[in-house]
Amino acid sequence: MIHLLTQVVLTFMFSHRNHTNHAYISLGSNLGDRAGNLLLALRGMMEAAMVISRVSSVYETEPVSAVAQPAFLNMVVELGNPLPAPEQVMARLLRVEYALGRTRELKDGPRTIDLDLLLYGDAESDTQFLRLPHPRLHERRFVLTGLAEIAPFLAHPTLKRTTTDLLESLEDKSVVKIWMP
Repeated sequence: MIHLLTQVVLTFMFSHRNHTNHAYISLGSNLGDRAGNLLLALRGMMEAAMVISRVSSVYETEPVSAVAQPAFLNMVVELGNPLPAPEQVMARLLRVEYALGRTRELKDGPRTIDLDLLLYGDAESDTQFLRLPHPRLHERRFVLTGLAEIAPFLAHPTLKRTTTDLLESLEDKSVVKIWMP
């Protein structure tokens, strides 16, 4: 009986584990110490038990918004295992944003930090809380540039195209340049 119980518990544990290899997060800041905000966000993610396995360069970009605001610093990070469930990753990212003073007073307005869950393996979600893949990922040069740098052959789960292919065929002609302090 104990052997059977052990087998059932182990089967449950391992069948419900997250077997997704990676998730990808976009980071952006255009208020205050932009580079410092990115570093604090990375630290916050690590303190929230997220394993950062790869980090893109930091890019300076013009805002993609009708709202007048300063230029952004952007980057993309890859999270590795162990990965919390996608909703937990999103909740932790929101807590990091809050801790760094993110407010949502003006849609597409300036912000101390913006953390977006871009991809979570092949997961798809369309809820009020979480949309996966990120709905504008394939339209944004500032996201695809960093993503293609760290994961050039990563396939978008619904479009079935690599990040490099998406970047090369992008209509967004905005300028994205490597940031040098």
